[in-house]
Amino acid sequence: MDAKERMAIPRQQPRELPVAERIDNFNEVVFGYDDEAARREAERCLQCKKPKCREGCPINNDIPGFIKLIREGRIEEGYWLDRQTNTLPAICSRVCPHEFQCEGACLLGKKGQPVAIGMLERYLVDWMVANGKNILQSCALPNGRKVAIVGSGPAGMSVAYYLAKEGYECTIFESLPKTGGMLTVGIPAYRLPRAVIAAEFEALGNCGVKVVSGVVIGRDKTLADLKNEGFEAVFLGPGAHASRKLGVEGEELAGVVHGVDYLRRVNLGEQVNIGRNVVVVGGGNVAIDCARTALRLGSDQVFILYRRGREEMPASKAEIHHLEEEGVRIETLAAPVKIHGENGRLNKIECIRMQLGACDASGRCRPEPVAGSNFMIEADAIVPAISQDVDVTAGSGLDLALSRWGTFEVDEKTLQTTVPWVFAAGDAVLGPQTVAKAVFQAKQAAESIHRLIQGRDLHEGR
Repeated sequence: MDAKERMAIPRQQPRELPVAERIDNFNEVVFGYDDEAARREAERCLQCKKPKCREGCPINNDIPGFIKLIREGRIEEGYWLDRQTNTLPAICSRVCPHEFQCEGACLLGKKGQPVAIGMLERYLVDWMVANGKNILQSCALPNGRKVAIVGSGPAGMSVAYYLAKEGYECTIFESLPKTGGMLTVGIPAYRLPRAVIAAEFEALGNCGVKVVSGVVIGRDKTLADLKNEGFEAVFLGPGAHASRKLGVEGEELAGVVHGVDYLRRVNLGEQVNIGRNVVVVGGGNVAIDCARTALRLGSDQVFILYRRGREEMPASKAEIHHLEEEGVRIETLAAPVKIHGENGRLNKIECIRMQLGACDASGRCRPEPVAGSNFMIEADAIVPAISQDVDVTAGSGLDLALSRWGTFEVDEKTLQTTVPWVFAAGDAVLGPQTVAKAVFQAKQAAESIHRLIQGRDLHEGR
């Protein structure tokens, strides 16, 4: 079959839950491919000699390679090929912004629809689980060396995976009562089922990885304590769990619920009713998650307030599509300037119209307020979801250098901090970023930890 014939095969869309059923529960919205749909989608791949999709993938997955194996019906081989570079394929395939990464680089995207790389990667994992296959390679026999990992998010999970394969005794310290970090408390179950996260931790447990929940490093234990307990290296992957404030008057009023805090409370099982009329501020996936979660918890009128235009929204197009399909309105080129209230509770949000001004080198234009365009929105709650910051409490007590963004400073190749036996990666270094980028950095950090403990040079051949 030549390239033109492959391009002529219609793209197979995944099935979705009906809207009415969707907003009544937190079940996964998008269904995966069946065998026939996966094969047909895989046939669309051009198998480029210099694949742009692989260049666009932060982990450098062999995308054409595993798609070729799907076409040939060699699904298990395709899974293990993908697993060589991606420690969390079930998770990345569901939550990574493929349209801005691998699929955004796919040559077919210039002619219509790119290959659904994320859905095909998900198919590999779903097929393995459905057919009772082991999803994690066997690990080495224990070598008697101990490593402490702070945070059970994607970076911590990935470091544990790579080090367990080398025989290290890994202990993950998680401050929350549930494992998974932002995967569990920041992403709703309708996008990432909890069974998927649990399966990854079960596989890690089978390799001897221990998880200690409810322990805050920097408060209950210090990094020095971990060193004294025999851990030869410590990895910091605390994630970005601190909500960034709007910085407007009235933000202290009841009814102001910051996005990451809201999602964490809901995902930890708290019954959170923030009112019938809800305004969510922001244009990223966290803002979308907050709006869709509010709908599922009984809010009647929910809409997004975003200070730039629709095309500038950093959320994935699929998430925006689902948001609007579920009845959430998007108000672009508008921003809150003051929160009004009575008796300590908000009742109105004062906003101003924006216009896009000068653009920076990346093409992103600065939003500027339009004088005299203020308007009011009546609301029961406002959910700011504009960004997150890293909690660097874990590093307290040691002289760990921080960047001007409040993240840990590390050697960009080795991920070593200014304390030689402490390493960091993921959001703790990058700020709020994708799962794939956390996984990539974690792999480099694990290699550095292995070299440090074995007495080898950290930079050689990197």
